[in-house]
Amino acid sequence: MESLIPDFRQLLLTLPPILFALTVHEFAHAWAANRLGDPTARMMGRLTMNPLAHLDPLGTLMIIIAHFGWGKPVPVDVRYLKRPKQDMLWIALAGPASNVISAAIFGLTFRYLPDSAFLQWGEAVAMLHYAVIINLVLAFFNLIPLPPLDGSKVLAGLLPIRQEMAYRNAEHTLSIVLIVLIIIGSISHISLIGRVIMPPVALLARAFMGM
Repeated sequence: MESLIPDFRQLLLTLPPILFALTVHEFAHAWAANRLGDPTARMMGRLTMNPLAHLDPLGTLMIIIAHFGWGKPVPVDVRYLKRPKQDMLWIALAGPASNVISAAIFGLTFRYLPDSAFLQWGEAVAMLHYAVIINLVLAFFNLIPLPPLDGSKVLAGLLPIRQEMAYRNAEHTLSIVLIVLIIIGSISHISLIGRVIMPPVALLARAFMGM
């Protein structure tokens, strides 16, 4: 029973930052889509910072069980967009960008805390530290150019038409590749995704928090 206590404590410290990171990520997608002319997400109640509007039931359960989950995708109707290809790129980038900005705010707050805060508010400080890492992990994970992650939409927006069509035709296969990589990383000590995203995560975490 005692061995469960550290995991439960870590869940209490990481769950709020995870929920915030997912919420601000999906809100940013909805905000960008609305700004670029698509009111779909706003009309569906997704233009809000209320976590309940963005949580996926299975994704939330996975957060609690495996400390890895996902939010409810923001719907985008490209018929409202004036420049669908370019606009989708910016809508996709909005989510990861919001997480990097959040990490910067939390990190700079952590960096300039008085020394007394680490003794008086230890749990809150630890949560602040987790918020930086979680937001950066979510940002860089989503920038991986594999469907259905945001990075796939960013890459599609950058590719010439012919290469974009070939890329879209391979989306199903590439999405399977992503699932396989996640499964391998979860059951072994070899995480190719972690090796890709953790260097920029560590670099920015040090830059923001000064440690």
